[in-house]
Order: sequence, then structure tokens, then C-alpha cells
Amino acid sequence: MKKLMYFLPILYWVVGFNLPAMAQNIYSLDSCKKITLEKNIQLKSSALEVEASQKIKQAAFTRYFPNISALGLTVRFSDPLLKIDMPGGNLPVYNGDPTTLPFATEFAYFPGVSLGMLEDLTTGAITAVQPIFSGGRIINGNRLAHLGTEVSNQKLNLSASEALFKTEEQYWQIVSLTEKLKTIDAYERLLDTLYKDVNTAHKAGLINYNDVLRVSLKQSEMKMNRLQLENGISLATMSLCQHLGIPYDPWMKLSDSVGAFAPPASLYSDPQSAVSQRTEYHLMQKSVEAEKLQSKMKLGEYLPQVGIGAGAFTYGMDNDWKGDWNNELMAFGTVTIPLSDWWEGSYRIKEQKLKEEIAQNNADYTATLLQLQIEKTWTDLQESWQRIALAEEAIEQARENLKITSDNFHAGIIGISDVLEAQAILQTTLDQLTDARCGYRVKMAEYLKVTGRSQE
Repeated sequence: MKKLMYFLPILYWVVGFNLPAMAQNIYSLDSCKKITLEKNIQLKSSALEVEASQKIKQAAFTRYFPNISALGLTVRFSDPLLKIDMPGGNLPVYNGDPTTLPFATEFAYFPGVSLGMLEDLTTGAITAVQPIFSGGRIINGNRLAHLGTEVSNQKLNLSASEALFKTEEQYWQIVSLTEKLKTIDAYERLLDTLYKDVNTAHKAGLINYNDVLRVSLKQSEMKMNRLQLENGISLATMSLCQHLGIPYDPWMKLSDSVGAFAPPASLYSDPQSAVSQRTEYHLMQKSVEAEKLQSKMKLGEYLPQVGIGAGAFTYGMDNDWKGDWNNELMAFGTVTIPLSDWWEGSYRIKEQKLKEEIAQNNADYTATLLQLQIEKTWTDLQESWQRIALAEEAIEQARENLKITSDNFHAGIIGISDVLEAQAILQTTLDQLTDARCGYRVKMAEYLKVTGRSQE
């Protein structure tokens, strides 16, 4: 029983230690990109903007159809609109002979009367007006709405491109930190072996205890570096999960490595032709097109407006709900010609033409900036590729230096400080190679993005 009590904590420790490994969730770069397109919050917002632009387009289409309106009105006036006052008096009595009326001898008394009409009025009407000509504003308004949907889709593509690039950037950052953690593992094994050697040499009286302390201090330094790297990996993982739009996964493991990759020459694209593939370029062209449509809309405001319509209305007076209602039909045409507005309108139209020129200038300027960005990114990609070669060469030199230094130390020619320095140089060069390889993958993704190529 006592043996079991001692065994259970050990079993728990072993199983608990391996739980993270068993619970690891594997994510490839492609799966992360797929999740980004499905769950990224910013892309969801961009998709809603596309949907909103579709509603605007549908609303603009309704302008082609008649405008139907209904009106109901009931009015009570403080005084009747029509008043009749008849004074009282003696009225001659008619005996059948009209010649005797002027000389009537018999009369009937009339007390007088006061009449009021149109004190209450109730009416209802329905009309339909079909625009025939509106200065092109309906047609151009629909073209603008259609252009708005195209712009929204282009912005969605741009957001997706930016999101995918950020996914790849954060992915390779975690890979880089993980590779550096492996470098620390290898370095710690070297230090453990060195500690055993110097400890044995100290016990044999060959070296001072100070050398043992130097190795021990280096081991403590590596433990601190490990802790910082592990915390960095956790924070980078949190950031990646937040960007992907998924809950934080502490057991996330990335499967892709920085192994083989294509050289820059296989990715090259002519800057001038690549500019035309950029979403930003298309957006600027759409802005020029939008300003031209706005000019047509502005001109349409000062052109005649023509429409035809039909309607029906009914009315009743003095709240005679039980009486007869008067029903009428009507057909009409309307022509509205702005006259005095043309003075102001001439300046407004010229203002809009200037905005067209500004939009075109901005589009041309943006195209030159995009080309410059492509050329700079290409230079950065080549430089990143060369950095890999230099780092690989530096590693070979660092390994040879460590071998020679270790041999000299065991031969008693040099001290432990030289060995520790040689090991530190090797670790630094390994980290530099990791940074160069991951940096190259990021530059590859960036170059594909700025040349308008898909990153999916």
C-alpha cells in the first residue's frame, strides 16, 4: 500500500507531463489561411459591406419604376367657407296669378335664415408618377450603385490579401521562435556535457572552481532565455488565434517548417505589368470612374425633368359619410426646367470636372508608388535570400570554431571562457539562420501580395 502511495504521484506526474503533447492541435499554414478566410473578424465586416452595397444597388434600381403615393386628409374649419345670410320679412302670398305679385294684399312672415357650408372636408387620393427623363440621374445613379458593389468586392479582396499576409507573417514568427527553442535545447545539452567535463576536471584539480561557476551561470542564463522564448511563443500564439478568429488554443502546434523554398528568380514578375494586377490600382481606377459619373449626375441636376402620371381621388363635404362621395380620375404630365439654377450650376459642374482631374492624378501617382513598392520588395526578397546563404556559411564556420576550441580546451591550451564564447557564437548563427529562413518566407508572401498574386 505504501509503495502504491509513492507510485501514484509519479504516475500522475508522468501522465500530466505528456497531456499537452497528446492534446496538441496541428495547424498547417494552408489550414490557417482557410480559417482566416472563414472566421477573421475584419473579413466578416468587409463581407457585410459588400452585402450593404448590394442593397444600395437594389434600392437604386427601384428609381426606374413609378413613384406611387397615397394621401388622406380630413379638415375642420373654424368657420364655414361658404356662408349665406337671408334676412326675414313679409313675403307676398302667391294666388296663382303672377300679375298680382307686385300688388299682393296678403303676406306670409319669413323669419330669416343663416346657412353655412364647407365646414368639414374629407378627401383621399392616390397618384402614380413615371419619370420619363431626369437628366440621366436615374441611369447614372444605378451605374454608381453598381460601381459601389464592384468597389466593395475589390475592398474585400484587398482585406483578404492583407489578412492572409498577416496570417503568414504571424505563422512564421511562431515557427521562428519554436526553432530558436530547439537551438536552446541543443545548446543546453552542450552545456550539460561541458558542465560534466569541467566538474570532473575540477575534482581532478586541473581547473579552478571559477570555471565550473561560469558554466553554471551560462546554464542559468539559458533557462531564462528558454522562459522568455516560451512566453514569446504563448503571446504570438494568442495573437495568431485572435487574428484567425478562433479561441486561444494553448496546445496549438504548427506543422510547416522552413525547409526547402523557391529561389527569388522563380517568383519574379515585371513591375509595370504587376501593377495592373494590384487591387489598389483597380480601386483607384474605380474612383476615377466614380467621379465621371458624379459629373454626369451633377449635370443632370440642371437639365429638364419630365414625367407623366395618373391618379384618382375622392372627397366628401360636411362629414356626409352616408351621402354621396365625389370620385374623380386624372392624368397629367410634368415638366420642370431649372432656370436661375444654371448660374450656380455652371460653377458646380466645373468644380466636378476638376475633381475628375484630381482623381486621375491620384490614380497615376498611386500607380508609380505601387511600382516602386514592387521593386523595393523584390530587392528585399533577394537580400533575404542572400542572408540565408551567409548564415549557412557562418554556421559552418561557427561549428568548426567550436570543434577547434573544444579540442584546445581538452588539451589544456585555452580556458573555459573561450569554449563558452564559441558555443554562444554557434547559437547566435543558428538563430540568425532561423531568422533568415523565416524572414525569406515572409518576404516571399509579401512579394506575391504586392505583385497581385493569390496567397491562398
